[in-house]
Amino acid sequence: MEKIVINGGIPLNGDIEISGMKNAAVAEIFACLLVEEKVVLENIPDILDVDVSLQILESIGVKVNKLGKGVIEIDSCDASATGASEELTGKMRASYYLLGAELARWGVAKVGLPGGCNLGPRPIDQHIKAFESLGADIKVSENCIHGVAPRGLTGANIYFDVVTVGATMNLMIAAVKSKGITVIENAAREPHIVDLANFLNTCGADIRGAGTDTIRIHGVEKLHGCTYTIVPDMIEAGTFMIAAAATGGRVRVSNVIPKHLDSITAKLEEMGVEVIEEDDAVIVSGKDRIKHVNIKTLPYPGFPTDMQPQFCVLLCLASGKSRLTEGVWDERFRYVEELRRMGARITVDDNTALIEGGVKLKPAKVRAVDLRAGAAMVIAALAIKGRSEIEDIVYIERGYDDIVSKLKSVGADIRKVTVKEDF
Repeated sequence: MEKIVINGGIPLNGDIEISGMKNAAVAEIFACLLVEEKVVLENIPDILDVDVSLQILESIGVKVNKLGKGVIEIDSCDASATGASEELTGKMRASYYLLGAELARWGVAKVGLPGGCNLGPRPIDQHIKAFESLGADIKVSENCIHGVAPRGLTGANIYFDVVTVGATMNLMIAAVKSKGITVIENAAREPHIVDLANFLNTCGADIRGAGTDTIRIHGVEKLHGCTYTIVPDMIEAGTFMIAAAATGGRVRVSNVIPKHLDSITAKLEEMGVEVIEEDDAVIVSGKDRIKHVNIKTLPYPGFPTDMQPQFCVLLCLASGKSRLTEGVWDERFRYVEELRRMGARITVDDNTALIEGGVKLKPAKVRAVDLRAGAAMVIAALAIKGRSEIEDIVYIERGYDDIVSKLKSVGADIRKVTVKEDF
């Protein structure tokens, strides 16, 4: 068992370079299955979700070759719809992209039920609705999702009942090689949706409108190989921005697209934190006193749900009372109990947390209950003077590329240690 040990209370200072976006990388890795030529992806983050995605593809005959740091070559020429490892697909939520890719390429799919972080009910009904609209017959068993489209997929108009990132991306993957035109209405607009469209278009797809709520996809018969660079990870960038503010440091977060960070920057500035934008970087300077604010998470371009736990830590350090409302996922406040171990005063009512800021926090042993909650525990430990330990760090490593080394580079006293498990 591994854990992270932090001696906190040290302001972070220096430059942190952001890796490629997790949520774009995993979708584009599965989308490579549509391309019967070699694809080279650059700026791939070194995270567990990427490793599992590649293992899933290898389990159905895809050849993966690592060409260097952050660069992989994917050759799907000899792949077959033989059924990927259910053990692997159960390790991550994004494994459902395999369903769209297999249906598009072979007209048949069998994928184990996806896993990932426990954020309450995360149904895949909109994915199923979309595939059925394209002509697939979908059946969900106890352990698997089965899909078949004996006549292939045919374009259709699909209106999503709710804004859903995963279903929007999965439908894009499935519709690229469908016959005719597919129109997605009430589509999600996140930057990784735009990046997926850019990747597929580079391979010869015809996708228009990504980044708006209406996406039009003209089906094509074949995609070709390409070399493509993944967009920077806005959530990783936001996490380090908050770490700088929480420790009262000054950190230049580089290799970012500042526009993607607008909602995060706006809330930091509202709290009195200084944020300076450059062409491909932001410089965040913490202050001795930060103000309370109210936040509600919303689909992009609103405040991202994946930044909610990290910001909760900053609100604990702010003066006054703050209200934090989760507008996307249920059960996202499970991490609150861990912050209470550190002395935080947080009351949760349904999907709203009331946070009493300015309370002196103390170091403690805590655990990562999910990916972003784990990042929040790291931020809290960095901000609190004394030794804290974070367990279950496998969640953190699902989405953060070498977070320990990056924080060390800006002055954090942090290390990863291996401990024997008690039986």
